[in-house]
Amino acid sequence: MRISTFSSQELIMKVMTLQFPQASALASRRLRCFMQHVSSSSSANGQTESNITLLTPVVTYDPKTLAQGSPFPPTTPGVLRLYNMRFCPFAQRTKLVLEHKKIPHETINVNLKYKPDWFLKLSPLGLVPVLQLDDLVLPESTATCDWLDDTFPGQTRLTPSDSLRRAWDRVLLENVGKISDTFYALRRKADLKDKILDKLEKRLRWFETILSDREGPYFGGNQPAMIDFLLWPHFERLPALTLLTSNSRITPDPHHLPRLAAWMEIMLQLPAVKAVLQNTNAHAHFFASFGTGSPDYDFGLEE
Repeated sequence: MRISTFSSQELIMKVMTLQFPQASALASRRLRCFMQHVSSSSSANGQTESNITLLTPVVTYDPKTLAQGSPFPPTTPGVLRLYNMRFCPFAQRTKLVLEHKKIPHETINVNLKYKPDWFLKLSPLGLVPVLQLDDLVLPESTATCDWLDDTFPGQTRLTPSDSLRRAWDRVLLENVGKISDTFYALRRKADLKDKILDKLEKRLRWFETILSDREGPYFGGNQPAMIDFLLWPHFERLPALTLLTSNSRITPDPHHLPRLAAWMEIMLQLPAVKAVLQNTNAHAHFFASFGTGSPDYDFGLEE
């Protein structure tokens, strides 16, 4: 059994400095509960104050989504769990960091239209991702990714040490959501297609300029950084939107956006991206099913 060990003292100090301005009071209470859990003289695993063990899960759950009425899948002390939805770009961020850092974890996929009652107790807003480890319950993609990077730095931290670079990464993160808005705007407002595509092209050119100013093929430089994994899920879905709309203006190509096109190609070669990737047809199918009001969360899974 593979075990990852990390310092509880460093974890406590970092968690205490995190700020989640949009977090609910319940989420804040759960964070405090986790800090108490980490700082206690013994954990649920019987570990000492200085260490918490993270165990490799020995149970593999069915990848199909759990919906309303399904029983709660029992947790195992010391096993990190991700509550996920296979086609959610935000949950994919957390999954990418888990895979890239090779952090032992198990995944529970949740039906987000017909949510189980036990999931709503863990995530009152009904959103994924959510991480759970014993008494820890932590929601939101950026919060979970930051916590994973702080807790399991590995050989190289994904978050840059330079404060200005971190600030600019935040700017990129704030703007990538506008790309995702295009997915739904094009389907809801077909009569405004040209204006929507003009805005999308402008945003993509902006990302192209930022990437051109950075050293290396990644937004993180010569190696992928946290910002690459936070941005990737939104770009991964662009070819599916191209397929659905038959419009080549959507996906970056080597002639018009060469740096972005090269970045997308090199991201596709990362083991973490390969492990989590949904192909273009799968994304297109999910978008189409979402538009009908019956999202096909389990598309592509064997019966």
